[in-house]
Amino acid sequence: MENRYSFGGDEHIFVEVNEEMSLEAFFKSLSITSAVKEAEIKGVTEICPANASFQIKFDPDVIHPDDMLKELKSLEVAAEKAESRIATRIVEVPVFYQDPWTHETLMRFRERHQDPSATDIEYAARINGYDTVDKFIEAHSGAPWFVSMVGFVSGLPFLYQMVERARQIEVPKYLRPRTDTPRLTVGIGGCFGCIYSVRGAGGYQMFGITPMPIFDPNQEINYLSDFMVFFKPGDIVKWKPIGREEYDEAVAQVEANTFTPRTHDVTFDLGEFEKDIDGYNAKLMEGLYGN
Repeated sequence: MENRYSFGGDEHIFVEVNEEMSLEAFFKSLSITSAVKEAEIKGVTEICPANASFQIKFDPDVIHPDDMLKELKSLEVAAEKAESRIATRIVEVPVFYQDPWTHETLMRFRERHQDPSATDIEYAARINGYDTVDKFIEAHSGAPWFVSMVGFVSGLPFLYQMVERARQIEVPKYLRPRTDTPRLTVGIGGCFGCIYSVRGAGGYQMFGITPMPIFDPNQEINYLSDFMVFFKPGDIVKWKPIGREEYDEAVAQVEANTFTPRTHDVTFDLGEFEKDIDGYNAKLMEGLYGN
């Protein structure tokens, strides 16, 4: 579809790149927002990329809304011709699946769930065609996930599974949102994974918890000292299943401020990825683990 532009009051332009989420739509959104940043258009105050759209905030006293619209449309043409390559990083995120804290929480809210007789991960495994929870965990953690946007709650990443669409895990959100979700819960709503950066309400299915903080407004955590939010759009996440002992060890390291996430810088090429998804993912993991 062609980009769909709409004004949000006097100081916002919202641009819908596609009605469906896809890596192609994300890359188009990222290319245009990057072009806006590089163009240094006078009056632009905020650039907010999302899953398959983006929003630009501007000062209408500096640039007229119609002129801002013209600037964006002119950048769209150039952005569409840009290569679908980005310099990014792979991040290993440890996950304690079926942990006691998310389990206690989900059991308090069974009346809001599609299947009150099952846990969130049991329900997700069943509706996605997996015979056991272990096989579901293998599918969830086996392939990397792309950070398509960060927001809604400060520091919360939205994650898109890097497999063929037919293999993507999809799970509906709770019938009614919970009033509580443990901090650093890992889960899925629709086709998007997430990590809850803070404790609060939520509707995503809960599968586990990570010991790795991803948001620190005080910037006291060693790897968040430069910026309070860990993830940025374009990051690639690889889940690492861990048990209770490894989880406790990681928590102790976080408390001692010695925990450091495993990361590896890469250049991601969408065209090469689409030629051989599983093969390309394997090469990405070689860089992360040094194989």
